[in-house]
Amino acid sequence: MDHYDSQQTNDYMQPEEDWDRDLLLDPAWEKQQRKTFTAWCNSHLRKAGTQIENIEEDFRDGLKLMLLLEVISGERLAKPERGKMRVHKISNVNKALDFIASKGVKLVSIGAEEIVDGNVKMTLGMIWTIILRFAIQDISVEETSAKEGLLLWCQRKTAPYKNVNIQNFHISWKDGLGFCALIHRHRPELIDYGKLRKDDPLTNLNTAFDVAEKYLDIPKMLDAEDIVGTARPDEKAIMTYVSSFYHAFSGAQKAETAANRICKVLAVNQENEQLMEDYEKLASDLLEWIRRTIPWLENRAPENTMHAMQQKLEDFRDYRRLHKPPKVQEKCQLEINFNTLQTKLRLSNRPAFMPSEGRMVSDINNAWGCLEQAEKGYEEWLLNEIRRLERLDHLAEKFRQKASIHEAWTDGKEAMLRQKDYETATLSEIKALLKKHEAFESDLAAHQDRVEQIAAIAQELNELDYYDSPSVNARCQKICDQWDNLGALTQKRREALERTEKLLETIDQLYLEYAKRAAPFNNWMEGAMEDLQDTFIVHTIEEIQGLTTAHEQFKATLPDADKERLAILGIHNEVSKIVQTYHVNMAGTNPYTTITPQEINGKWDHVRQLVPRRDQALTEEHARQQHNERLRKQFAAQANVIGPWIQTKMEEIGRISIEMHGTLEDQLSHLRQYEKSIVNYKPKIDQLEGDHQLIQEALIFDNKHTNYTMEHIRVGWEQLLTTIARTINEVENQILTRDAKGISQEQMNEFRASFNHFDRKKTGMMDTDDFRACLISMGYNMGEAEFARIMSIVDPNRLGVVTFQAFIDFMSRETADTDTADQVMASFKILAGDKNYITVDELRRELPPDQAEYCIARMAPYTGPDAVPGALDYMSFSTALYGESDL
Repeated sequence: MDHYDSQQTNDYMQPEEDWDRDLLLDPAWEKQQRKTFTAWCNSHLRKAGTQIENIEEDFRDGLKLMLLLEVISGERLAKPERGKMRVHKISNVNKALDFIASKGVKLVSIGAEEIVDGNVKMTLGMIWTIILRFAIQDISVEETSAKEGLLLWCQRKTAPYKNVNIQNFHISWKDGLGFCALIHRHRPELIDYGKLRKDDPLTNLNTAFDVAEKYLDIPKMLDAEDIVGTARPDEKAIMTYVSSFYHAFSGAQKAETAANRICKVLAVNQENEQLMEDYEKLASDLLEWIRRTIPWLENRAPENTMHAMQQKLEDFRDYRRLHKPPKVQEKCQLEINFNTLQTKLRLSNRPAFMPSEGRMVSDINNAWGCLEQAEKGYEEWLLNEIRRLERLDHLAEKFRQKASIHEAWTDGKEAMLRQKDYETATLSEIKALLKKHEAFESDLAAHQDRVEQIAAIAQELNELDYYDSPSVNARCQKICDQWDNLGALTQKRREALERTEKLLETIDQLYLEYAKRAAPFNNWMEGAMEDLQDTFIVHTIEEIQGLTTAHEQFKATLPDADKERLAILGIHNEVSKIVQTYHVNMAGTNPYTTITPQEINGKWDHVRQLVPRRDQALTEEHARQQHNERLRKQFAAQANVIGPWIQTKMEEIGRISIEMHGTLEDQLSHLRQYEKSIVNYKPKIDQLEGDHQLIQEALIFDNKHTNYTMEHIRVGWEQLLTTIARTINEVENQILTRDAKGISQEQMNEFRASFNHFDRKKTGMMDTDDFRACLISMGYNMGEAEFARIMSIVDPNRLGVVTFQAFIDFMSRETADTDTADQVMASFKILAGDKNYITVDELRRELPPDQAEYCIARMAPYTGPDAVPGALDYMSFSTALYGESDL
C-alpha cells in the first residue's frame, strides 16, 4: 500500500494508519473501500447530476475529480482541460491535487501520473485523503476532533445501549448494533431496537443500511455480507460510512452539546467535593500514622543484650524498607491532589479549598519533618547502643579472663602465708623459707599490674552502665580485699622469717638463682598465654595490621625466650647434679619456688601451640576486614556518583521550572520524559540500598571513602521525586487553566516572559513587591485596598508569594469574564429557544434523570417569586451554574 500523509499546516489531524507502498491491499479491504468510497463520491456527485461506476477509471481524466471537489467544498476550481490526451488528463488531476494541497493537506507519494494510469491504491488513498479533509476534519466533540472526535461522538451516542461497545472503527461495528443504535438514538421511530439480536449481524446491518438509505438519505456504502465475512472490516470504509451518520445528525447535536456543558459543570462540582473528602481522609490517615510512629522512634529504652539491640535494628530496617515508602508516595500524592483541587476551584470561580485545622499541607510537612528528625535520632541511638554493648561484652569477657587467672594464682596463697613451718625448720630450711618468701614477694609484685587492670576494667564497666555491674563489682571487691590480705600476710611472714634470719646461714645459690629466673619467665609465659588467648575487636584494616605486627614482633622474641628456658632448666639440672654428687638432703624439691621444670616445659609447649592459633585468628580477622573495606569502597563508589547526580537533577529541575520554552504540552512531555529518566535511575538507588544493607549487617560504622550516607541519598531521592512531580503538576494545572480560559500559546508565552522578568530571585515565585511592580508595568493603577484585594485572589493562603499558576489564573480571569458570559447566554438560548426562560420539564427532557434532578435541586434557591413558576430566567440560570461571579 502507498504511504501518504494528511498532516495540515494547522495540524488538524494525522491518520493513525497510513498505507504501506511496498505491500498490497487486503482484497477484502480493497473491496470494501471501493464500494464505500464510490458511494460516498456519488452521494456528492449526484448533486451535480452525475456519478461514477469505477472509481479508478472514472477519475483518470480528472474532470469528475475536479467536479467532486467543487461540490464538497463549494468553491470553483481552475477551468479544466477538455482534451483527450494524456497531458490534458495529467493537467486536470494536478489542478485537483493542487486544490487539495491548498487546503493544508500535504500529499506524499500521490502523483497525477498514478491517478491517470488508474492505480487503484493511489486512487483510493487520494479519495481517503479527501474524505479526511472535507468529511472528518471538522468533527469536534468536547476537546477532541477528527477521528478521535468522531469515535467519542459514537461512544456518547451509543453508551446507553445494551451489547454496544464502540472502541474502534472496525470490529466494534461487525454485529450491526452500533449502526442501529445511532439511528435509534436520533430517530427512535425508524427502528425497533428491542427486537434486534447480537447473534444476527446480517439482519442488523441490512436493517441499518436500508433505513439509512430510505429515510436519512445516506447511500448504502457497504454490503452486510462483506462486513460479517471479514475478520477485521476496513477501518477507512467504516469511518467514512459513520461520518455520513454524523453529518446527518449534526443538527440535533447542538442542543445535546448545551446539555452536556451543563452536565459537565455539575460533574466538576461533584468531583471537587469528592476531592475535598479524599484530601481530608488521606491527610488524617497520614497524620495519624506519623503520630503513632514518632513515639516508637523516640523510645530510647536500652536493651541489655546485643541480640535484643540487633532485633531493634532489624525492626527499624523493616520500617525503612516496608512501611515508610508507601507513606512517602501518599504524601506526594496528597500535595498533587491539593494543588489540582485548588486549580479546579479557581477555574470554576469557587473559593479556595481550606482544609480543616491541623490538616494543611504545611502541617503535614511539619509533622513529616518531626518524623524524619526522630528517625535520624533513633538510628544514631541504635548504632551507638550497639557499639556500647559490643564494647561492654568485650570488656566483660576480658574482666572474667583476668579475674579467673588471678583467682587461680591466689588459690592457696593465704594458707601458704599462714604456715608456721619455720618454727621447727633447720637453719638451711629457714634460709630456704626466706628465699622462697622473697621469690613469692617478687611474684606478688608482678601480679600487681593485673589487679590494677582488673579494677580499671570494672570501673569502665560501671561508667558504661553494664547491666551486670553488681556481680562485676562484687567479684572485683573480693579480689581487692584478698589482695590487701595477701599483702598483709606477706609482710607478717617476712617479719617472722627475718627474726630467725640470723639462724639461717646456708642457702643453695643455685636454687635461689633458679627461683629468681624461673618466676619472671613463668610470669612472662603466663602473660604470653593470656595475650595469645585475649579476644580482640577491630573495625579497620589498619587495626588488624597493627595487631598482626605486634604478634610478629612477639614471635621474634621466642628464640631468646627459648634460650632463657634452657638456661633455667640448666640451673635445675645443675642442682640435681650437686644433690646427687654431694647427697644433699633437699627432699628433691626447690625450697625457693614451686615452679617446676615440668611446669615450665608444659607452659612453654602451650605457648608454642597458641602461636599458630593466634596466627589463624589474625588471618581470619584480616580477611574479614578486607571484605569490610571492599564493602566500604563498593558503597562509596556508587554513593559518590549518585549523590552528585541527585544534586545535579535538582538544579536542572529548578532551571527547567523557570526557563520553560515551547507549548505547555511540549513542556509537559519534556518533564514526563525527564521524570521517566529519573524513575529509571531507581534500580541504582535500590542497588545502593543493598550495599548499605550489607554494610550494616557487617556492623561497619564508618566509611572514609565517601561523605555521603544512605540517609543523605534517601532524603535527596525523596526530594527529587517530590520536586519533579510538583513541577509536572504545575504544568498540568497551567494546561487546565489555559484550556478552560481559552488562553492562546502566545498569551501563555507573554505571561511566562512577564513572570520571569519580575521573578528577580529566580525562585519560580514573585514576592509582594515584585508582583506590585509587574502589575504597574502592565498598566494597573491601584491603591492599597485594590492591591490587597488582588493579593487575596492570587495568594489566598497569605504566604507572601505569587506562583506562576496563580499569576496566569489572575491574568486569564481579567480577560475571560466576557467570554464566560457569552457561553452562558449561548447555552441559555439553545435550551430556552425563543422564550426568555427555561422550564423544569425542559431540563428533565434534555438531561439524564439523575443529573436533571441534581441540577433542579441546585437551581431551586434561585427561582424567585417574580419568575415564571417552575422556570429559570437567564440570571437565575447563570447564578445557579457558576455562583456569584462577575457575569
